[in-house]
Amino acid sequence: MTNNSVLSCPLCQQPLVEHPQLMRCANNHCFDRAKQGYWNLLAVQQKKSKDPGDNPEMVEARRQFLDLDCYLPLAQALQEKIALSLPSSNSQILDMGCGEGYYTDKWQQALSSHHFIGLDISKHAIKAATKRNKAITWIVATGAKMPIAKQSLDLMTVVFSRLMPQPFADALKQNASLILVWPTTQHLLQLKQAMYSDIKESIYDPVSELDSLFTLSSQELLTFELNIATELQLSALLKMTPHGQRINDQTRLQLQQELPMDVSFSVNIGCFKKR
Repeated sequence: MTNNSVLSCPLCQQPLVEHPQLMRCANNHCFDRAKQGYWNLLAVQQKKSKDPGDNPEMVEARRQFLDLDCYLPLAQALQEKIALSLPSSNSQILDMGCGEGYYTDKWQQALSSHHFIGLDISKHAIKAATKRNKAITWIVATGAKMPIAKQSLDLMTVVFSRLMPQPFADALKQNASLILVWPTTQHLLQLKQAMYSDIKESIYDPVSELDSLFTLSSQELLTFELNIATELQLSALLKMTPHGQRINDQTRLQLQQELPMDVSFSVNIGCFKKR
């Protein structure tokens, strides 16, 4: 029997105690470990749809594309940031919106003295993640009401995922770190230009959104060129982005005819401290 100081019951917020193949809180709410090894801590009343998050096709496309290591420079840059931000060994790190676990797996392998948790609302993503790494605690849950004890995390990573300032701040210890990745207007620009006649620039300012709860300690730009050479690469990239849901067969065919295509990867990496 193990008292898990990080995970809490999604129904009553009491600490979860881990037994063989199940977790239980003081109010006797029980959660079985799935046969794949993850914990489903998404309460039925927290679901806004029958099957929330990425569907199996999107998860598989993301796995195929990321396994080509096209985004490896981002994984490596974040690994360095994580290592510099951690106070000691045995830190508690949560990868929020971890998807199928590409980044979480790479970080855990490099920083194995720390404890990593991968959280995603998609059970299909978490099922895929469990195949990558059994040393990570994988959980199906919502970030809006995450089953994480208050002030229990040393660090949280959020890569291309939704921003929820108050839940993030609640879960992090005082002066703990939040590492955030968000795209610039140049990110995948050539792909967007080939798909849309009119590109609307999205105004997204996470620094302002986080300002009441977090202080920005550093921000840097990471850019490199991606060469999309095959239809498989293009198809997987489209399916793992919102753009893949929006284009018709004719546009898809036009894109294939433009291969090989050089596409800009361009993101901001912000390191924040909880106030």
